[in-house]
Amino acid sequence: MMQAYFIFGIKTIWELKLIGCVALGAVMQLYHHPYSMDSQKVRIALEEKGIDYTSYHVNPLTGKNMDVPFFRINPSAKLPVFQNGSHIIFHTIDIIQYIERLSASLNGEDNPISSKVMEWVERIESWNPKIFTLTHIPDKYRLFVSKFIRRVVISRMVEAPDLACLYHVKLREAYETEDNLKSPMNLQQSEEKLSCLLDDAEIQLSATTYLVGEDFTTADSMFVPILARITLLDLEEKYISCRPKITAYYDLVKRRPSYKKVIGKYFGGWRKYRTLFKTMCFLCIRSMLGKY
Repeated sequence: MMQAYFIFGIKTIWELKLIGCVALGAVMQLYHHPYSMDSQKVRIALEEKGIDYTSYHVNPLTGKNMDVPFFRINPSAKLPVFQNGSHIIFHTIDIIQYIERLSASLNGEDNPISSKVMEWVERIESWNPKIFTLTHIPDKYRLFVSKFIRRVVISRMVEAPDLACLYHVKLREAYETEDNLKSPMNLQQSEEKLSCLLDDAEIQLSATTYLVGEDFTTADSMFVPILARITLLDLEEKYISCRPKITAYYDLVKRRPSYKKVIGKYFGGWRKYRTLFKTMCFLCIRSMLGKY
């Protein structure tokens, strides 16, 4: 069977998966990773709606999102990527809206997403966690991963010369990110925007159980991963514990099956160390062997 794949020049697991998605077209595909906050948002939405999908892990810290077959269909290299047959969606909000429309269609509803839910979705999506996250990771680990990713990009440029210009864009972005991290102002702006978002949520949760009323909605699917990221960075005391309504809300949400499957399974308690340890071992071994 594998020999047949190589006869047609299919050399990586990515090519097998992507071709299989179009050929079978029966089950929706989600390319994601537990580290990706946007992936968490989409997965929680899918789990809450009870929509079946096939899950494929693409670890951005090991540069798997830079693999040529994946990068060829998604030059942004961002996660997640949602595929339903030949229909491929890259942006988180677009995926969320697609899930809402699909769920509404299956349930015979006319209005898939309310204006209040969409208002919260857009407000949450407007905060970019990148600078905030990277600033709170110890320099030695951040710089080690950053260097590894740059080497992966350079290796892929050689592997796929026709994509060299697009890979060069990612390389430039990596250097720009390092420059942005040197400015305290960038972190301050990110923290202020996060605090404003949390303050607004605290006020809302004083009146309702969830962000938009008494039912868990897509707005909550978008918001919960932010709280999980804060917890992962050991900043819960600074941003969550001081807000009693968010604290109660977070305790409630963590009991939901969707949270346990999407976040708790990988980052609950001691599990976060196992998840991070596996990635760091992979990076160390690959670096020693010069395999990028």
